[in-house]
Amino acid sequence: MIDLTPLDVRKKKGDFRRVMRGYDAESVDNFLEVVASRMEELVRQNSALAGKVDAMSGSMAEYRDRERAMNEALVSAQQLREDMRDQARREADLLLREARSQGERIVSDAKRQVSLALEALRRIQGQRVRFLRIFRAMVERQLGEIEQEEGLTATLTRLEAEGQGERGGAEAAEGDGGDGES
Repeated sequence: MIDLTPLDVRKKKGDFRRVMRGYDAESVDNFLEVVASRMEELVRQNSALAGKVDAMSGSMAEYRDRERAMNEALVSAQQLREDMRDQARREADLLLREARSQGERIVSDAKRQVSLALEALRRIQGQRVRFLRIFRAMVERQLGEIEQEEGLTATLTRLEAEGQGERGGAEAAEGDGGDGES
């Protein structure tokens, strides 16, 4: 393609030779002027469009950089989310293991305490049974002694009653005899 400027077109006006039966020089000059004007306009538009293309290329590069940064941020956020999820899962597993361990210790301690309480209860029940046997034996011994005392009291009361009956007759006999001798 030939590099043609509007100035080149305007300079060409005098370069054409005149021939008989050729083109009308004034019409050619007018046409060349229109072509040159249109070329100037197209050059200006081309320059403006080239500027816009440069600006848009810069904007596109900027947008691509932003897009890359956003993609990197998104990937980082996704990785962070996964890391946090994994960390939370590990912490939850650890807490669960600790809770289970603590629960097992509590259950073990409770079983041990129940076992100790049952053993203490058996000892207390054994002591209760021994106490009741000893107490029963003591009560039976006391009852035996009470029965002996009641028997002895009854015997003494009977003997006393008998003795008073004999004494009462002996005193009566003595009373009669004393009166008679005096």
